[in-house]
Amino acid sequence: MTTYKDSGVDIDVAEKAKARIKELVKGTLTADSFVKPGFFCGGIRLNLNKYREPVLMLSADGVGTKLMVARMMNKYDTVGIDLVNHCANDILTSGAKPLFFLDYIASGKIDQDIAPEIVKGVAEACKKLGITLAGGETAQMPGVYVKGENDIAGVIGGLVEESEIIDGSRIAEGDALIGVASTGLHTNGYSLARKVLFEMAGYKPGDYIKELNSTIGEALLEPHREYVGMFLGLEKKFIIKGIAHITGGGITDNLPRILPEGVGAKIITKNWEVPPIFRLLQKKGGIPDSDMMRTFNMGIGIILAVDKRDAAGMLAKLRQMKEKAWIIGETASGNGVKYAED
Repeated sequence: MTTYKDSGVDIDVAEKAKARIKELVKGTLTADSFVKPGFFCGGIRLNLNKYREPVLMLSADGVGTKLMVARMMNKYDTVGIDLVNHCANDILTSGAKPLFFLDYIASGKIDQDIAPEIVKGVAEACKKLGITLAGGETAQMPGVYVKGENDIAGVIGGLVEESEIIDGSRIAEGDALIGVASTGLHTNGYSLARKVLFEMAGYKPGDYIKELNSTIGEALLEPHREYVGMFLGLEKKFIIKGIAHITGGGITDNLPRILPEGVGAKIITKNWEVPPIFRLLQKKGGIPDSDMMRTFNMGIGIILAVDKRDAAGMLAKLRQMKEKAWIIGETASGNGVKYAED
């Protein structure tokens, strides 16, 4: 007699994990939720009265090989935060406010502790954003993932008024570019970071590094922050022409995604504080400046394009909100991003 368990899938363990996950999901439910944790789908009531032409903005993403650092540290609660916030920032670039989130966790064999720990971070981030964790999937796939390996992904949905969509089309030459600080690497560049720090430099995740004021593992697992709250404090006071989320590809590849044809950008690299983790990576890996700027966010998590006349006022407001922010450059004729020291 052969059972499903003999093939590597333990339904009993999966059900124990799912029972804990259901309790976490309940903690994210809002008044607009039509969710019965454990049902086949979830639902959200759409209160569209305040919209004339509502547009649903969607994004799907993962956290890449940051999961491998989580595995090395046996610490999985923060990668769920990363997952939600990365997706939330992606739809924020259009001006959309998050409404719901769906998660997906896959592994070779479900661990009844790891999956709930990941969802714990997802639920925490959803509650902070005031959105519902509307559903998800927890899959066991032996043969696709070896024992101990897992992957996570998420889908987010949010609403924006069509007339208020921010797409960069109004950006013109001479506009100011304001960079807002990241919290470390966020969710990008981890394949290079792991190679440099663990293979080349020989660090262990628990090694304390004085210049980081933390262990290597803690610095690398610093959660990807969200910028939704920041945006809500700015949107009614300033005209924001474009928002670039600095993810994979760094400023080099992400900023041009919001620039109209024929408009480029000049970035002054000395205008902001580059966090120590990036200096350490460059030093230990001998990484060229061009690769650093195209792999990592270099301490800038999001860039706002605004009229130059609004730049000082927006910067003052951001600092009033306790945000680290700098005017890091301006738009100019041309295409792509050019870097200068002054």
